[in-house]
Amino acid sequence: MRKRKFEPGEYDLVVKRSKTGLGLFTLNPIKKGACIIEYVGREISKEEQISSRGKYLFEINSKKTIDGSAKTNKARYINHSCLPNCEAEIWKARVFIMAKKNIKAGEELNYDYDKEYFDAYIKKHGCRCIKCHK
Repeated sequence: MRKRKFEPGEYDLVVKRSKTGLGLFTLNPIKKGACIIEYVGREISKEEQISSRGKYLFEINSKKTIDGSAKTNKARYINHSCLPNCEAEIWKARVFIMAKKNIKAGEELNYDYDKEYFDAYIKKHGCRCIKCHK
């Protein structure tokens, strides 16, 4: 079995308007399996997560969460899709966004948010995916 390389590549990623608000787009083609970007932020405890009103929270495990609300965390702009081109992978208490398929230059990056987040933040506004399955 081949080991994954958890080191983000050198991609030109830009934040711009998408059909769901602001989104993260690539200016370069990205190959399937590539590590694109790390979801970064302050590590907070479960207690802080519960009391937080933030929506850029990425749960690492039952005790730790990354608060990615800082605007310097470009990965926070990756939107939800029911047919994503990326996936999030947790490795050693860090979150990396990986290409699930080949991604063309100019495409918006997206991944499928988990059910808990979807139900709390997206469902009430309606999913805007072309082929929503939730």
